Amino acid sequence: MTTKQTRYEALVKALHGDLYRYAFWLTHDKQVSEDLVQETFLRAWRALDSLKDEKAAKSWLITILRRENARRFERKRFDMGEYEESAITDTYSASNEQEMENHWLREKIAKLPEEYREPLVLQVLGGFSGEEIAGILSLNKNTVMTRLFRARNQLKDALDDEPMMRGIHNG
Repeated sequence: MTTKQTRYEALVKALHGDLYRYAFWLTHDKQVSEDLVQETFLRAWRALDSLKDEKAAKSWLITILRRENARRFERKRFDMGEYEESAITDTYSASNEQEMENHWLREKIAKLPEEYREPLVLQVLGGFSGEEIAGILSLNKNTVMTRLFRARNQLKDALDDEPMMRGIHNG
C-alpha cells in the first residue's frame, strides 16, 4: 500500500464522523451530508500532497467541506423557507425534555446571523479553538472571539426571553 493511501485512510477513519456531523449541521439532510463528506474526501485525496502538517488535517478538511457546501448553492438555489419548514418537526412528548431542549437550541442557533452561527458551530461541533476557527474562516482571532462571545450572549438572551425554556433549564 502506498504512503498516500495509508495517510488518506487514516484521515477518513479519524475524521469521517466529525465531518459528517458538521455537514449535517449545515444541511439538515442526511443524503446531502453524505454527499458533501464524500466529495470532501475526494478533493482531499486529489490534494493530499499539499497537506504538510497532519495536525492541521481537521481544519483543512472542514475548509474543503465548507467550500463544497458553498458550491452546492452556486449550482442550485433552494427555496430556504420551504427547506427549513420541512426540517422542523413538532413531535414532542412531555417526557422528552432533552429532545425538546436540543431542538430549541438548534433552532435558536440556526436563527443567529451566519457571522455568529458559523464560528459557534465550528467550536461546539468541531471542537476547534478560536485560533483554528480564525484560520478556517480567514478571520482575525480577536474577531472570532468577539463573534463567539456575541453568539453566546444572543443565545443567553433568547433563553431568558422564553419562560418555557427557563423552566426546563432551572427546574
